[in-house]
Amino acid sequence: MLHSGDQVPDFSLPSGTGQTASSSELRGRRWVIYFYPKDNTPGCTIETREFGLMLPDFATKGVQVFGCSVGDVDAKTKFAEACGAPELPLLADADHHVAEIFGAWKSNPSGNGGGVDRVTFLVGPDGRVERAWDSVTPHGHAAAVLAAVS
Repeated sequence: MLHSGDQVPDFSLPSGTGQTASSSELRGRRWVIYFYPKDNTPGCTIETREFGLMLPDFATKGVQVFGCSVGDVDAKTKFAEACGAPELPLLADADHHVAEIFGAWKSNPSGNGGGVDRVTFLVGPDGRVERAWDSVTPHGHAAAVLAAVS
């Protein structure tokens, strides 16, 4: 998993809002990316709803927020809408490559695939991780991240 001070590797992913998030285009700005295990599950729904509700607060601080998980763009659009957060860009990491480069992908030791860990990263304008959260509890996490973005 990436840690404070680590450079975020280059990536570019489409989102359910129709935009593309690219680490190179985000240079010069602070941003948050939270990885969540699966669309339409209770914990992921709570977390996405809370980040969606707090988007204006993050924007006031000049911080863009992205959610990221496996799946395609259509699934991300539907999930964001179901969470009441259609303006929240959920990134479609279909092949889990970006989850892997952030260290958010956990392989199944038996060789039967894997899954996305619930982790979050605050990235600074220089493209380096300012703070990382692992073992995230969905309820209240968005507020904790917002509090750290002072």
